[in-house]
Amino acid sequence: MKKFNHYIEIIGNSDTYKTPKTGSALLPTLNFYSKLAYVIYHSSRMAVKGVYDDIQWPNTSLQILHGLESVGVNIEIDGMKNFQSFNTAAIFVANHMSTLETMILPGIIHPVKPVCFVMKEELVEYPFFGAVSGVRDPILVGRDNPREDLMKVLQDGAERVSRGKSVIIFPQKTRSSNIDVASFNTLGIKLAKKNNVPVIPVAIVSDAWSNGKVIKDYGRINPAKTVYISFGKPIYINGNGTDEHQMVIDYIKDKFIFWDRKDLIKE
Repeated sequence: MKKFNHYIEIIGNSDTYKTPKTGSALLPTLNFYSKLAYVIYHSSRMAVKGVYDDIQWPNTSLQILHGLESVGVNIEIDGMKNFQSFNTAAIFVANHMSTLETMILPGIIHPVKPVCFVMKEELVEYPFFGAVSGVRDPILVGRDNPREDLMKVLQDGAERVSRGKSVIIFPQKTRSSNIDVASFNTLGIKLAKKNNVPVIPVAIVSDAWSNGKVIKDYGRINPAKTVYISFGKPIYINGNGTDEHQMVIDYIKDKFIFWDRKDLIKE
């Protein structure tokens, strides 16, 4: 893998991005995962050596994005000006549909706003991928005790924000092909309120990379489905955050309806 000493591109400097021209491939799932395995293997080697840094992470993220495009997946992104419009950190609150968003969001956001994920502790124990996740300053939660998770996110999140780092949080209990409104927690809202930084709602349709039946991270790649990512305007928290929490949910639901994917909304 070529070792870059700068960003290969900064998608987040624009407001929108659309795959200019997709490739096509026989056996797109097999073709893509061969590319992904290469990226993850070399990323994990860099992580072990201590050189998987703020340049390498988004660069390899964009390699994965372009790997998807090379097998025929179209990707459309909009609203990126909404996280360029202020200088502080932000809390990105997104629905979580598949592995895709965890792989490509760093390439979109990090060159503009340094970012980290809230993620399950078990993910840093995965072979190869765990080494990559562990060195990127994640906030780790257990998901067994909501009260402990809340305190961990508020404490560690405040520390990250104090260093100018934004946080990506998925408020659903687990990855889901549907938006189950009832499963959205308010961790992101609470973290934003505590640190007086805005929430950026993020709507994501990523079922072009389906969840696997045997290994959830690795399902079928379906180029017939377009990947949509939309960043909303910054929301500052007033009062107890109830209204702002609903604003995030409404933004995501409205985008799904706009993308003609209302079938994925579970009330």
